[in-house]
Amino acid sequence: MKNDKIRAIFYILMAATLLSTGGLILKYINVPPLAIASTRGMFSAAVVWLYVRKPKFTFSKAQVSGAICYSGMVIGFIIANKLTTAANSIILQFTAPIWVAILGLWILKEKIHWYDIIAILSVGVGMVLFFIDDMEAGNMLGNLIAVLSGVFLAGVTISLRFQKDESPVETTLLGHLLTVGIGLPFIFGVSFSLQDVIGIFILGVFQLGLAYIFYSKAVKYLTALETILIMFLEPILNPLWVFIVVGERPSSFALVGGMVVLITVLIRSIVANRVYINNKNRSLQG
Repeated sequence: MKNDKIRAIFYILMAATLLSTGGLILKYINVPPLAIASTRGMFSAAVVWLYVRKPKFTFSKAQVSGAICYSGMVIGFIIANKLTTAANSIILQFTAPIWVAILGLWILKEKIHWYDIIAILSVGVGMVLFFIDDMEAGNMLGNLIAVLSGVFLAGVTISLRFQKDESPVETTLLGHLLTVGIGLPFIFGVSFSLQDVIGIFILGVFQLGLAYIFYSKAVKYLTALETILIMFLEPILNPLWVFIVVGERPSSFALVGGMVVLITVLIRSIVANRVYINNKNRSLQG
């Protein structure tokens, strides 16, 4: 059991590290974002399909909506990386838990807790700081798309809550296939260099495909809180790799805003997890 836990921590660390390379690799691929999304989806879908072997698609409303949101998330993240900094792209996408709380009130009829309200206000302040220095049209649009990517990520999370007897693997796999179809028309007429092909291959096979396999193996032996804490390496490492290799750095206001967003989401996740455990223990005792 102890060995399983150690192995799971290694897997989740590998998943977070692989996912964090996305921002850097995208900087070296010089083809349109939708062409990147489609070709990367081909590789990642193949990896996930080989891992699952016999996927079971139900095409339920929850699975289809989850796949649509997943596709929107990955496409949005790629477009955002081309328009704004890697730091802005990943951190604004990590506002997803806040959108889950807001959308959950509307879709799942879940009540918003006190810690959700505080987190929403705090993240709102952080997001404002992101936009203060990025008033140029390109950067502004990139930030907005990164936020939208976070909303789509929240949609994936909510759709999975409806899939009690279904596997999230099939939802993400369907999302990959949908991404391939959406971006397919944008591939024609595009000239891919060897650097582009290598970069897209790495993104599809390792940064997304293999990372997901590591993640799926790890979550079986880790608590939700342990998974959240370790996966927070991704938004920290992602802009770090880009800064070290490319020299890209976010603005001072964006750095402060990023810290506000990440710390808020992290604290909210810890508090929400503790409240969930306490409520579960009370119900068992009652």
